[in-house]
Amino acid sequence: MFRISIAYNHPDNPDAFLAHYRSVHAPLTAKMPGIISFEWGVSETLDGSTPAHFVVGNLNFPSKEDAIAALGSEEGKAGADDMPNFAGAGFVMDMHEVEVA
Repeated sequence: MFRISIAYNHPDNPDAFLAHYRSVHAPLTAKMPGIISFEWGVSETLDGSTPAHFVVGNLNFPSKEDAIAALGSEEGKAGADDMPNFAGAGFVMDMHEVEVA
């Protein structure tokens, strides 16, 4: 399995970010072709301090090739085009082959 993880920085307006992410961006992401699963959550820490990121999303695909194809699809392009609408504080994207111990 191949995973894309996106960690979003803390926005100026967390409520607006979450409203847009829930109603627009997450549904766009979930429609990407070939996606096995998509999950996301608001970051927390065990001690209650501010976490490094606000939201982290994980997109899982059967292979790297499937992930690349999904990113280049109409749905993938729509998701990328939507990023400026809510992710103005920036984000970090990591990709990796998933290994199970």
